[in-house]
Amino acid sequence: MGRRLEGKVAIVVGAGQTPGDTIGNGRAISILFAREGARLMLVDRRLDSALETKGMIDRDGGECVAFEADISRSAECRGIPERCLEVFGRIDVLVNVVGIGDGDGGVVRIEEKAWDLIFSVNLKGTFLSCKFVLPVMERQESGCIINISSIAAVCAANMVAYKTSKAAVNALTHNIAMRYAGKGIRANAIMPGLLNTPMAVEGISRALGIDREELIKARNQAVPLKGGMGSAWDTAYAALFLASEEARFITAVILPVDGGQSARIG
Repeated sequence: MGRRLEGKVAIVVGAGQTPGDTIGNGRAISILFAREGARLMLVDRRLDSALETKGMIDRDGGECVAFEADISRSAECRGIPERCLEVFGRIDVLVNVVGIGDGDGGVVRIEEKAWDLIFSVNLKGTFLSCKFVLPVMERQESGCIINISSIAAVCAANMVAYKTSKAAVNALTHNIAMRYAGKGIRANAIMPGLLNTPMAVEGISRALGIDREELIKARNQAVPLKGGMGSAWDTAYAALFLASEEARFITAVILPVDGGQSARIG
């Protein structure tokens, strides 16, 4: 590895993952960042899952701490930068990975409770973590925020709350990038496409009652680029670039990582 994040401190919100046969975005980002020299704070609502990620990083010789927080709750989000400063003394990178789509559907079918929960996690959670980390980055006059959005934000999708919340994450990212550029803080978003992750494959298969292998086949066929679906490592390498000094002149970018799927709509 090139140690591209040597000396940096990164917070990964959503560093655990849904159980499954493959690796999720938050865990892949955390492991890759650690391999590239970053010291990490691994945040997740499920501490046991964050600790699993920590164990993998520990075995690699990386340095990290796990922290339990529900990002839909302001008081718990406030504790994230406080703990990170206590342990590491600074915050260079914030990656917001958490996203849910449980109970989603069309405008008429979706229940109000599901709408509120999806927005509370996907948008409010991203907003709150940025809200409490940004003052630290302001004092440092440096920092990088990477929000994991989705190509659902720009592609037609039946999941109205997920789509709309991720479009709002893109808008939030753009607002932060422009508001804090003069402070030396960069903000970008990644829009992953169809990936073979536990949340996407096991989660959708279970929710819709679709055979796992049939779902994988259908998702592979929907990707224009030869090879079918991507993996969480594709998201992780994009995040690594955006977090590194190689991207020092890049801000307010909404980057598709989708094998060309969103290009179909122009």
